[in-house]
Formats: sequence, C-alpha cells, structure tokens
Amino acid sequence: MQMVDFDSAAFLRDYWQKKPLLIRNPWGNWINPLEPDDLAGLACEEGIESRLVTRKRTKWVLEHGPFPETRFDTMGKAPWTLLVQAVDHHVPDVAALIAPFRFVPNWRIDDVMVSFASDGGGVGPHFDQYDVFLVQGLGRRRWRIGAACDQDTPLLPHDDLRLLADFDATDEWILEPGDMLYVPPGIAHDGVAVGDDCMTYSIGFRAPSRSELVGHWSDHILELLPEDDRYRDGDAQVQDNPGEISPDALAGLHAMMSEALMDRAGFARWFGEYNSMPKYADMDWRPESPVDADDVRSALKSGTPLCRNPASRLSFIRQDVDGLLLFADGRSFACTGASAEFAAILCAQDHVALHADMEASDEVIALIVALCNQGSVAFEDNEEDML
Repeated sequence: MQMVDFDSAAFLRDYWQKKPLLIRNPWGNWINPLEPDDLAGLACEEGIESRLVTRKRTKWVLEHGPFPETRFDTMGKAPWTLLVQAVDHHVPDVAALIAPFRFVPNWRIDDVMVSFASDGGGVGPHFDQYDVFLVQGLGRRRWRIGAACDQDTPLLPHDDLRLLADFDATDEWILEPGDMLYVPPGIAHDGVAVGDDCMTYSIGFRAPSRSELVGHWSDHILELLPEDDRYRDGDAQVQDNPGEISPDALAGLHAMMSEALMDRAGFARWFGEYNSMPKYADMDWRPESPVDADDVRSALKSGTPLCRNPASRLSFIRQDVDGLLLFADGRSFACTGASAEFAAILCAQDHVALHADMEASDEVIALIVALCNQGSVAFEDNEEDML
C-alpha cells in the first residue's frame, strides 16, 4: 500500500515535529487490512499487549489483556475501546502499513497499534511523547486537537491513564476510512468514535529521552570499566589548604569521566545494539531447528523469498567506504563488500532478492545463517511456512 501524491520532503520540512496535519485519504483505494474479530482474537492471546478502556459517565476504567473470549460478549452499553499493541508483528497486512512511512529512518519507527471502539469510545484527552500517524481503518472518528503540553501540564488523578485535567480544542475533524491525521509529540488530542465499528491504526515513532540515553549508556560503560581504573595524582604538590579540591584535581576527575562518556565509536555501536533491541524481549522468533549454510544455499537456489521478520528492528551505521555495522535485534554484525551491500538492502526492504555475487559470498551466507537463527529473517514459501 502506498500513499498517492504525498510529498514526504515537504512534510518533513513543514510539519514533522512542528504541527498537526490532516490528510484526506492519501491511499487512493483504501482497503482495511484487519477485521475487528481478528483484532479481538489477538487481544485474547498470551504475549500480546492489549488494553480495554471503558468510560462510565465521568469515570475511566482500564483493563489489561489477555482477555477471555467471552469478555467481548458482555461489553454493555458504556462506550469502550480495545487497543492492541504491535499488531504489525503478527499480521503482515498491518505490517505493510509501515512501508509508506519509511521516509522516517527505521530506528525511529516503533510499531502499529490498532484500536476498535464502540460509539462514543475513546481513551480521553491526552498527549504523547512521540510522533504518531492516525489512520482511520473503519467507521468514523472525531479528532480534536489542543495545545502543546509538557511535564507540568495538569493531569486528572488516575492510577493507569494519563488524562488531561483541562482540554480546549483548537481544531476538530471527523475522519472517514483512509483519512489520516499526523500529531507531533506533546500536542493534546482526543479521538471519539462516531458510530460503532470504529477502527484506527496508530503508526507510532520512538524518540529516546536524554535521561534514558545517559542512564543506559552509563550502565553500559560501567560494565566495561575495570575496577583498577582509578584516579591518580602522581605529580601532586603540597596545598596551602588541605580542604580544597584543587583545579588540577577537578580537571583530572572530569577528564576521567569525559574520556569514558565521549567514546564516539563505542557509543555508536552501543546505541545501534540498544535501539535495535526487540520491543518484546520475551517473544521467541527463532526457527524450530537451526539453519545452516547448506539450508540457506538450497533455499536461495530454489528461489524461496528471504523475508524480514516484521517484529525485528534492523538498521546500520556506515564505517568506511564499503563497510558498515548491521544492527539486528540487539546484535551487531560487521559487514564489508557483498555482505555490506546485502545488509543495506535488508534494512530498506521487507523482501530481499540476492544477486549472484551475494549468493556466492560466504560472508553473506554466514550473515543470513546468523540472522535466520535469531529469528530476524526467514525463507518463506508463504506467510505461514518458514524455513
């Protein structure tokens, strides 16, 4: 599925992280990729993150899945919304919704959350810390947009939901199937279903906070530093006042910190591995039986398509003219020549066709073996059968 007449460069220049944008059905021929019953089925499965938000007069009630199948037979008349996270990990047609948004780098893309609501259903006025495209799949939803918010914006007292205490709409639209609304980080918004059978696809993006980066990078450095790497002052001189922490001592201590924290190459490798960690670490996508080089060569010879796992996170950092570091689900792989070319293509495409030089490369074969055995890629005869 592709967007028609959508100027991604103009969008990034004029709207991305700046202001909301309503886009009326940019798909041309919109086809809803998931049935409501199938979404409800996912919400009943273990290992899939799902929530149910019900509004009872002025009270909001949140339930966490997985839900028993009978739960959806007893919803009652109160407006409700079912939200299922990372549906793109499990439904190829939903995963295909991400492709039109690849003008944003892979490392910024999070997942596709899908919601289904009864008439009047929603999750209340709120704001998010990330960019989101809200695509209307079925039915109609009224979206109201408000002011920019931050950590000091008053919230309603609620144990589970971050709802705005005050919400004044500045814009309002009703979205029909295929319509799309972009909302930047921090902008207040509220979506309410108009009629039943309202389904919305939320393509969300990640943006690490400074505190998150500093904390996790520091933890990584601490794991690597030896215990005997300590402050030394072999050129110390007698001080006039022993209570003073001298400028020389501060300079030496600060240099110790800076040298560790400012390792650019080390940070690049760490960030690539950290950022590519799977969203759900407990999910095991590895094949039932390990794949070896002969299996890979046989699959390539037979023309079986090599496909990227929709749940996998892949990106790369260039290192020199023909080399790069590939990051896949928390691991890094040094690639050069044909393997670097293959890695770059894999990061850009869901299905990869290898040319003759790649198929003849032992490095490429070894890389595919490693990626298959960790569940990042697979050879698929169809969507159900994987090598």
